[in-house]
Amino acid sequence: MTLAELVCPAGTPAALRTAVDAGADTVYCGFRNATNARNFPGLNFSTDELATAVAYAHAKGSKVLLALNTYPPAGQVDLWREAADTGARIGVDAFIVADMGVARYIATKYPEIRLHLSVQAAASSPEAIRYYCESFGVKRVVLPRILTIPEIRRIAQEIPCEIETFIFGNHGLMVEGRCSLTNYVTGLSTNMDGVCSPAADVEYRREADGAVSSCLSGYVIDRFGPDEMAGYPTICKGRYQAPHRPEGYYAFEEPVSLNLARLLPELIDAGVHAFKIEGRQRSKSYVRNVVSAFRNAVDDIRAGREANIAGLLQLTEGGRETQGAFETKKWR
Repeated sequence: MTLAELVCPAGTPAALRTAVDAGADTVYCGFRNATNARNFPGLNFSTDELATAVAYAHAKGSKVLLALNTYPPAGQVDLWREAADTGARIGVDAFIVADMGVARYIATKYPEIRLHLSVQAAASSPEAIRYYCESFGVKRVVLPRILTIPEIRRIAQEIPCEIETFIFGNHGLMVEGRCSLTNYVTGLSTNMDGVCSPAADVEYRREADGAVSSCLSGYVIDRFGPDEMAGYPTICKGRYQAPHRPEGYYAFEEPVSLNLARLLPELIDAGVHAFKIEGRQRSKSYVRNVVSAFRNAVDDIRAGREANIAGLLQLTEGGRETQGAFETKKWR
């Protein structure tokens, strides 16, 4: 097992090659359908593209994880089973799963292929994680972004599998009530259809004063001044007006990016095996810059040097970053 494995996003074949060339130990990707939680137009892989990508990654010494991390609607599991069959035939190194039925299918039919438990499964306690390990042979759990280092340390001592944590990118929490808001407005589900704020429902309007209104299914959910950078319209990160806040405010969550670069040594010491970078919807340039920066940082840590993390702030959402739970809970 690689110490502090660097797990990097690959939204397209070009991004996968970029991530591998920039030093990714592992890349994760998905098919162009509802089986993965980044089911956006222009992203993801066909069967032939994934086969070529796996061959490229393996030739360079990198591993490929296939995300099957959405939940099949009742009675409609064939798409997920077919995706698992295709991934196994192509030779992916592991499947990232959330649904127990999908996990059971893969564990029974392909016991030789690793199962990683997606953050979508929301398993944040030792009891829940052990259940997945004992029932389906899960080898790694991707922890939710809400845990502190002491909590991660305690979990690591009580579970029989590896731990993967997000360290950079979108701070969205995914499986929770806020995702139902987008489903209500657009008719599509983040957790079953794999798409939050579908591109076909997104509109930007230029106002008379030069401001930009971002809209989802005809509803204005944010308004940006002429000099502000307009974010992607997601309801949970929109600004809303209320009688007591006529200037507008973030009712659910501010659009900031997670950046745990400063905490890498502490996370390793707590028992984290793999660091995950979010961003399958990002550009090749973003992937190259972020993966290269973290490749250098992890290598510095392995060599006992102080990691150089300068320059990552400019790649965060809106130029603002957070350490998530580590900023709101005291830990030692």
